[in-house]
Amino acid sequence: MAEQTRKDCIARLNLDERSLSALSADSEHERRVAIFDLLEENTFRPKGAPDGPYAVDLSIVDRKLVFDIAVQNGPPVRRLILSLTPFRRIVRDYFMICESYYDAIRTAAPAQIEAIDMGRRGIHNEGSELLEERLKDKVEMDFDTARRLFTLISALHVRN
Repeated sequence: MAEQTRKDCIARLNLDERSLSALSADSEHERRVAIFDLLEENTFRPKGAPDGPYAVDLSIVDRKLVFDIAVQNGPPVRRLILSLTPFRRIVRDYFMICESYYDAIRTAAPAQIEAIDMGRRGIHNEGSELLEERLKDKVEMDFDTARRLFTLISALHVRN
């Protein structure tokens, strides 16, 4: 039996290289894992769009987050543009706690690492919830997809 292709997902994701900054090795690894995990499993469907799967290009243009969405190997579907302003504090806090977490992994006791990781996850969840809220009238997606997209948005946002 042939495997059925999902229609409500991102099948290809591209981050605009011009929008990316040099990240620490740990942050770069986190970004690669987020892309891999996102492509392995996600739920994503622009409202009112034709069936996917979708190809998504993420970039920063004029200090705004841009989602260029197309049907994979097909026509463009939609361009979504979001202000980065609501994400600034969360992204700043997220990167600060990530650096603390990476430092702690190398030197701290397990209980301290766990406490920092809980804080890191909490801030990450806050950013993911904000992304879901900002896109709720435009895209249907699950929370895990929002989490992975927030990781990628953070990588783009840090340079800008």
